[in-house]
Amino acid sequence: MRSPGRAQGRREVLAVAFVTATVAAGAAVVAQEEFVSGLRSPVLELVAAGAAVVAQEESSEPIDRTAWKAADPDYALSFPRDHAAHPDHRIEWWYYTGNLHASDGRRFGYQLTFFRFGVDRQPVNPSRWAVRDLYMAHFAVTDVEQGAHHVAERLNRAGIGWAGADTETLHVWNDGWAVTFEEGGAPAQRLTASSDDRGLALDLRLDPAGPPVLHGVNGFSQKGAEVGNASHYYSLTRLRTTGRLVVDGEEVDVQGLSWMDHEFGTSFLEPAQVGWDWFSIQLDDGTDLMVYVMRRIDGARDSRSSGTLVSPAGVVHLRVDDYRLTPGRRWTSPASAAAYPVAWRIEIPPHGIDLEVTAAVDAQELQTGRSTGVTYWEGAIDVRGARDGVPVTGAGYLEMTGYAGAPMSTVLR
Repeated sequence: MRSPGRAQGRREVLAVAFVTATVAAGAAVVAQEEFVSGLRSPVLELVAAGAAVVAQEESSEPIDRTAWKAADPDYALSFPRDHAAHPDHRIEWWYYTGNLHASDGRRFGYQLTFFRFGVDRQPVNPSRWAVRDLYMAHFAVTDVEQGAHHVAERLNRAGIGWAGADTETLHVWNDGWAVTFEEGGAPAQRLTASSDDRGLALDLRLDPAGPPVLHGVNGFSQKGAEVGNASHYYSLTRLRTTGRLVVDGEEVDVQGLSWMDHEFGTSFLEPAQVGWDWFSIQLDDGTDLMVYVMRRIDGARDSRSSGTLVSPAGVVHLRVDDYRLTPGRRWTSPASAAAYPVAWRIEIPPHGIDLEVTAAVDAQELQTGRSTGVTYWEGAIDVRGARDGVPVTGAGYLEMTGYAGAPMSTVLR
């Protein structure tokens, strides 16, 4: 049984998401089309869907997740097929981050993430306004020289094409933001996004330097004690990137490296898991590293934390005992009061790796009250250290969750 505190946290997240959907998506619908002939108001349908989910969460009966497909250790990932959406699973995201440079040397970090959260796998109401899934997106750009972090977000449902994810090919979109294969098909990808005021935008081409990297065991990443608390998880760890950014209304041509994560499943975390610290790192010697620690409510690291080391010699799965993540200096957010470690040491003794990681800018927190309702830190990092005694440098991205608000296990459970 969940404690009242965790249940309340879950209700708050749901309430934020659905009220936001009513105001942000519903108001736009009414402005365009007050009523659709023969259908209920789309606003009322969205409110009804949210109220039903919240009411179910408040009841003694847990939300029925058996309607959705659990991650399966026997499932074999295949590409380009699995770049597409997996609507039989309840939770899915496509995550893009990168470090880019302008011709004058200015550096920018970026994040563009598309989320799909299943609400009702088989809605009884046949209306096109019925809420089967909620689609959310986060877009952020860090201007390292200016020490500024710009954030935009989206929340929509499929409706009349506002948001969605193709099941046959890579094409995910949310109100004008999109990722798709470039003309001519895989493997090159294109990312586009623009804030409402057009002051923040990107248009990037991403070319993978290698094949998808499967995390865990053949792409099956176990997150909890129960077999179903897992995901299918892979990355494109080194994407050569060219294109343009618009930051504070200024258009800048950029190039650099990006990283793509795609993960899908139905139930990820368990009650004692409150959040995680996740790193994606690209070193100048051609080594790529994904490593994370899930933090438990008692402060311990969860035994199912893991990582993946990618080098010219091959791909190696890292178990939690293979590495140490040691937090250092902290930055306290004036908005959320969360204290995030913005300096870390990563040690992987079996592979001779010892790295110092620092935030390119301390203030890279996202407060997403208009979409997921989650407050977290996601930002560009600098990396220095050694591998087998040879100096290395690099860059990457760090994500830290569970430092503010409800535990992440109330969101991904």
